[in-house]
Amino acid sequence: MPAAGPRFDVAVAPSGYAWWYIDATSDAKGPDGGQYGLTIIAFIGSVFSPYYKLSGRQRPENHCAINVSLNGPRGSAWAMTERGAARVDRSADHFSVGPSGLSWDGDTLVIDIAEISAPLPYKVRGTVRVRPEMIGTTAFALDPARRHRWHPVAPRAHVEVEMSHPGVRWSGSGYFDSNFGDEPLEDGFDDWHWSRAHMKNDVAVLYEGRRRDGTPFDLAVKLDRQGRWHDVVQPAKARLPRTGWLVKRATRADEGSTPRVIKTWIDAPFYARSKLATRLFGEDVEAVHESLSLARFRSPIVQSMLPYRMPRAFW
Repeated sequence: MPAAGPRFDVAVAPSGYAWWYIDATSDAKGPDGGQYGLTIIAFIGSVFSPYYKLSGRQRPENHCAINVSLNGPRGSAWAMTERGAARVDRSADHFSVGPSGLSWDGDTLVIDIAEISAPLPYKVRGTVRVRPEMIGTTAFALDPARRHRWHPVAPRAHVEVEMSHPGVRWSGSGYFDSNFGDEPLEDGFDDWHWSRAHMKNDVAVLYEGRRRDGTPFDLAVKLDRQGRWHDVVQPAKARLPRTGWLVKRATRADEGSTPRVIKTWIDAPFYARSKLATRLFGEDVEAVHESLSLARFRSPIVQSMLPYRMPRAFW
């Protein structure tokens, strides 16, 4: 399916969602030795929002958030405050939620962050610049009915991070994609595992999991420095240790190699994001990896916990 740019003006139907995801790791040759990791996710119809679910998911535009997760030796931060439609403004190249926003000029994505963390309130402030090396022009369906779609916007990018709260500054390599859906994520899937790795010439992206109807799915692609893609055979299955919340993690790696978790950035009751050292397609690489258990997410116990970490603002 053809796609171009971030598409912040995409139509989101009732019960649907859209999100734009950026991750970055600091340069291993920099002064911090590659110890920083950052993820930013901008949501319309926030897929993990208990408020969106309780509302009947009729107005996705009324449930938007910008999630920021920063990990590092001299400063970490987390923020994800949901806001209503009155605090949302978006066009093809701009998307703001309350005081934070993303702007795309065709060359650079500028993310201005002005958030408050929860449950402990502290400022999360700064600017992130994402400069793509190439732009992907293809979106991929994750299910036969095409109700869930993935678009690698910029699989390889240079990222500059300047945070005033916490006071850190670094640069490194990054990745930018988007996902769109016409139904709740948990209606389509029971779980999934995803990873991306920057190789010498290509970016490898690996998806696998189980749909809600019990059928497995997987998607493995390489994208070159011009944004062209081709399918590849999934490497061998490899085990990873469960998280502190006992979320099962799974990945792929070359036969005979053993992936290693360098750092778990997010350890939640139904979700984990980690940095891995692994070997893929004959190369030793570092990968960003996530595991998502939507069966866990559907649990009433987990649903009752979410508002403490993901508050909703009424201003």
